[in-house]
Amino acid sequence: MIEIEPFDQDAIRLRRAFGCFPSGVTAACAIVDSVPVGMAASSFTSVSVTPPLVSVCVQDISETWPRLRTATRLGLSVLAEGHDRACRSLSDKNGDRFAGVDWDQSPHGSIFVHGASLWLDCSLHAEVPAGDHAIVVLEVHGLRAEPDTPPLVFHGSRFRRLAAI
Repeated sequence: MIEIEPFDQDAIRLRRAFGCFPSGVTAACAIVDSVPVGMAASSFTSVSVTPPLVSVCVQDISETWPRLRTATRLGLSVLAEGHDRACRSLSDKNGDRFAGVDWDQSPHGSIFVHGASLWLDCSLHAEVPAGDHAIVVLEVHGLRAEPDTPPLVFHGSRFRRLAAI
């Protein structure tokens, strides 16, 4: 019989456990007050086909999300292999998050990272409080998919590559 250790509210241990699950990495970006605003999020998931919905989770202490939530449209870029530096830049707490990041914008103000495997043009559909995060549900209005572009994978606090078998 397998034994499961009781959880003792150790945040470091829990983070390490959550790191056992590999995830893709997204960039959520938009023009806000004529300035590019963006952040990286690794908690992206598809939610619904009808209506077309996706979600990301955002920490309550985020200083970026309150600015992004005001945008009419938001670009969600699923980062590709080789976007390690762009991901780190978009995660920085200080400085220009777009330094060294090649991007373009839609007529609606969504920002998309060049070379991403998927671009989704979204608007805010709902926000659901969840612990120390908000589950942000976004409605998809347009997309561009590059299915042959390998994604950036985050696992065990490191960027990794997918291997074909």
